[in-house]
Amino acid sequence: MYNMLTGVDLAKKEIQVCVAKSNKIVRNMPMTPTAFSNWLATQKPMTVVFEACATSNYWYQCAREYGHDARLISAKLVSNIRQNQKTDKNDAEAVLQASQLSNVNFISGKSKEQQELQSLVRMHQLSVKHKVAYGNQLCSLLLEAHKYACHVKSSLINF
Repeated sequence: MYNMLTGVDLAKKEIQVCVAKSNKIVRNMPMTPTAFSNWLATQKPMTVVFEACATSNYWYQCAREYGHDARLISAKLVSNIRQNQKTDKNDAEAVLQASQLSNVNFISGKSKEQQELQSLVRMHQLSVKHKVAYGNQLCSLLLEAHKYACHVKSSLINF
């Protein structure tokens, strides 16, 4: 267990960082992504908890490369913990609080290889979905023209 625990709310232009030491919040500050990366690089190893979102795997990998214990936590859990209005500051604090629950289940982060494979699988699934949609559209257009050629739909698509 590390001495410091950090809850991070990620956004495109600003990252809110809430740092706790001995279960007491010592800092809750916004940073640019570049400043956050530099800050991670200069800190002693600590536990860094990110709310799971679009960029969380990138930052998870970055924190681990700098020697930190990085973890991802469900956005729904953070939402349930947050006590005040939804602001970046309150979200970062809620990430911190949620990570300290005794029965919290952290989300496993992905490696770069896993992310690349997931991207390929998603692109394949999307291309299959589009292929089916185009075939159905073609069949509909042919039927509207009173052409009953839907049985050859698959051969028309596989070009």
